[in-house]
Amino acid sequence: MDFLPDPFRTILAFVVVLGVLIFVHELGHYLAARWRGVHVERFSIGFGRAIASWNDKRGCEWRIGWIPLGGYVKMHGMEHPSDAMPDPGTFRAGESFHEKSVGDRAIVVAAGPAFNFLLAAVLFALIFAVHGKPVGSTAVQTVVAGSAAERAGLVPGDRILALDGERVARFDQLQRHIQPRAGQPVQILLRRGETEMTVTATPVARPDDGRGMLGVSGGAIEREKLDPFSAVVEGSWHMVVVSGQTLSGVWQMITGQRGSEEIGGPLRIAQLSGEVAGVGFLTMLSFIAILSVNLALINLFPIPILDGGHLVFYAAEAIRGRPLAARTQEYAFRGGFALLITLMIFATWNDLTQLGVVRWISGLIG
Repeated sequence: MDFLPDPFRTILAFVVVLGVLIFVHELGHYLAARWRGVHVERFSIGFGRAIASWNDKRGCEWRIGWIPLGGYVKMHGMEHPSDAMPDPGTFRAGESFHEKSVGDRAIVVAAGPAFNFLLAAVLFALIFAVHGKPVGSTAVQTVVAGSAAERAGLVPGDRILALDGERVARFDQLQRHIQPRAGQPVQILLRRGETEMTVTATPVARPDDGRGMLGVSGGAIEREKLDPFSAVVEGSWHMVVVSGQTLSGVWQMITGQRGSEEIGGPLRIAQLSGEVAGVGFLTMLSFIAILSVNLALINLFPIPILDGGHLVFYAAEAIRGRPLAARTQEYAFRGGFALLITLMIFATWNDLTQLGVVRWISGLIG
């Protein structure tokens, strides 16, 4: 998309990215509902008035709304059982959502996030098979003048093979070994051309935090193309790793270890979508995969109105042997909706701040 002007590329990339994520998420709900015998009345990508719609032979309306910020699957009989007053002329006996067991309903709800996890794993696997899996690089691109590395005799292009007898294959492994060893001699096995040699370097302490510093920077990232089976395995595992990193980041925000300014909304996603679209197709696929993991995790948070909130209700129903009262669920949904609106406003404020809009308006005011 780099042939398009920036505004058009950003808009198109944003629509494509969100469209893929939303479609896959709702497809999970749709297919699970069909599997468990629930009739789907509507499959919508986007909200608001439909700009396109059609009906299939099963009576499901497929539509595209003009606000591309979400989607939904409307299933037959989704109302709370105490509120449902089916019309005998249109009610499909045995195909209503709330006629199904709590296990079936949980499967339908969980399928949306599950499909987002699956999408991420598939995209990562595709990238690893076509473009290769990053294996890092321990080749030295630059050696800082006067650094511990230069005093030890390292030169640009040297490939570090081992530190104190411990093999290293990626630059981050080198960093993890060096940082806690300020002032301690480190044996470095390196390859220069076709020759291997061992040198000793003593990392110096960084002035800000005291961690050891060798004085080198890593070279270009190396990639290894994987066979299809290995790509699927590694892609699935990478999806798990990204999920763990995302949850860790959320926890760090909750505990105050990271700033909440990192929370972004649609404007940030649009900006990043345009940027990655200008870099290349595979980069955009990676971006979609990471966002897909984020969407899955967000939907699994135990917040009423999200999939995770519904799963909590179903767990309570399974334990109690009956659903929670309609009034209880209504209040919970209202609270969940208010929380989501608050988070959306906060994320949009962060987006406007990051884009400089808030600073521009403040300058106009005074």
